[in-house]
Formats: sequence, C-alpha cells, structure tokens
Amino acid sequence: MRMQERIVARLTEGLEPERLDVVDESSRHAGHAGVRTGPGHARGVGETHYRVRVISAKFAGLDRVARHRLVYDLLPTEFADGLHALALDAKAPGEA
Repeated sequence: MRMQERIVARLTEGLEPERLDVVDESSRHAGHAGVRTGPGHARGVGETHYRVRVISAKFAGLDRVARHRLVYDLLPTEFADGLHALALDAKAPGEA
C-alpha cells in the first residue's frame, strides 16, 4: 500500500473525519532533508512530504498543538517507514 493510502486509512480510522484531503507534495521538496530518492520513486522523489487537511469532531476543544499531536500519534509506523513531514490544517466542524 502506498504511503498516501496508509495515511488516509489511519486518519480515517482514528479521526472519523467529515473531510480529509491528503496530497503528496514530495516532488516540491526535492533536494531537501528527508526526501527519498532513487529508482521506484516518481520523478526521483516520493512519499515523504504531505499536506493534510482534515475536519474532525475529535478536534473540538483542542488547541493547534494538541490537534497536531493527535494526528502525529496516529502515524508512528508511517514516520518509521520514511514519512518525513506533514503540513497540517486540522479543524473541528464549523471552524473557518
């Protein structure tokens, strides 16, 4: 299973989101720390940097740091397997 699919599965299971968008932005980080390169990776890079936008009732009452911690705590295996960075936009329902 690709990293993006793994992230979607874990966040869907753990957050029961109203909305979840996971975008691979690894190609935008070519040459940066944490980017995997070599054969088998699209355009020489891949599966290390993602942008995640998620709306979940589980974020209600949590500050930004607690929301990010909740997301990161759902992905320990993915980080161990090469996920390097997430750009997170985590909101509760009804937040702008």
